[in-house]
Amino acid sequence: MRQLFKDYEVRQYVVQVIFSVTFAFSCTMFELIIFEILGVLSSSSRYFHWKLNLCVILLILVFMVPFYIGYFIVSTIRLLHRQRLLFSCGLWLTFMYFFWKLGDPFPILSPKHGILSIEQLISRVGVIGVTLMALLSGFGAVNCPYTYMSYFLRNVTDTDILVLERRLLQTMDMIISKKKRIAMARRNLFQKGDVNNKPSGFWGMIKSVTTSAPGSENLTLIQQEVDALEELSRQLFLETVDLYATKERIEYSKTFKGKYFNFLGYFFSIYCVWKIFMATINIVFDRVGKTDPVTRGIEITVNYLGIQFDVKFWSQHISFILVGIIIVTSIRGLLITLTKFFYAISSSKSSNVIVLLLAQIMGMYFVSSVLLIRMSMPLEYRTIITEVLGELQFNFYHRWFDVIFLVSALSSILFLYLAHKQAPEKHMTP
Repeated sequence: MRQLFKDYEVRQYVVQVIFSVTFAFSCTMFELIIFEILGVLSSSSRYFHWKLNLCVILLILVFMVPFYIGYFIVSTIRLLHRQRLLFSCGLWLTFMYFFWKLGDPFPILSPKHGILSIEQLISRVGVIGVTLMALLSGFGAVNCPYTYMSYFLRNVTDTDILVLERRLLQTMDMIISKKKRIAMARRNLFQKGDVNNKPSGFWGMIKSVTTSAPGSENLTLIQQEVDALEELSRQLFLETVDLYATKERIEYSKTFKGKYFNFLGYFFSIYCVWKIFMATINIVFDRVGKTDPVTRGIEITVNYLGIQFDVKFWSQHISFILVGIIIVTSIRGLLITLTKFFYAISSSKSSNVIVLLLAQIMGMYFVSSVLLIRMSMPLEYRTIITEVLGELQFNFYHRWFDVIFLVSALSSILFLYLAHKQAPEKHMTP
């Protein structure tokens, strides 16, 4: 909490409580998954805590967070300040309408359940969360090898940096020179008395802008040139910083740690290609796995090698390690992404709304993670989770994840290809 709010102090106590409670119950769901694998507590106790945890987090995500987001948005509008509670309720009802209509295009509804049942709420939260997960996973699967692999680094030399810095200094000199001309022209106009005797009214203002006195500078034209040069200087400065960062990455890639991350980049690139291929196969053939990947992989290996192996015993332990890795990396990756997002767009006035939005995204992300992690667990450990989540169309969420992941990954490949292709061309012009 303090790390997230260190630059923009969130003084509203209710915002801090909502964010903390959302994060705590999100992590509790992952703890309950570990308890399912290890057999901690009795089955009735785990079922009770699953039910309680889901009810609380759905209450926060569907009712509390949207209402307070609308409340703080309305509070920033002075005209609506006196009736902010009424308008906040209106915004929350609008959110509930679109949230409920979200279930119409998707096969997630069941006439057996009530309007406010866990199944009805979690099915809609799952659609949003799985979409978010697939978008982040698709971009991460492509961006990770692009970031780690030294193959994609541009060849930056000291000469390239010096040329760009020289252009930046020349541009700054031109800006200073033109600003001096503007200052000198204004001083001359003031000394001649033109400033005090200039025509008044709308047409006089237009005339003063479009015309200039004989022998004087056209201040409007020079100011436009200064604005254009200042924009150019900003672009040159950003490109210079980018070249320095690229040069540091090239030097870092020559170290042992850099070579290690370069190897990881090749590994993740293979994983990315495999994941895209499998997502395409799953979409084309409408395929959803029935067995968890660990058990399936061990069975294939045992059958291929023809050795005696306790598949059930080792699948339990390996599944525990795999699920633990997925949980840790999911929490860490999401928090890093949310922190960067908060620093990028937050301000002292919007920090409350931004933190509540992050809590909403985080909660939906973790609830959806439970829906998808369920498939990575052996069948005997899914019983309570399946019973608590109700009669959801789990196959739909896996297919939906594959579709969004494929779209996100291919779009990211296209975007990074265009960015990488155009990046060297920016520095070719002298």
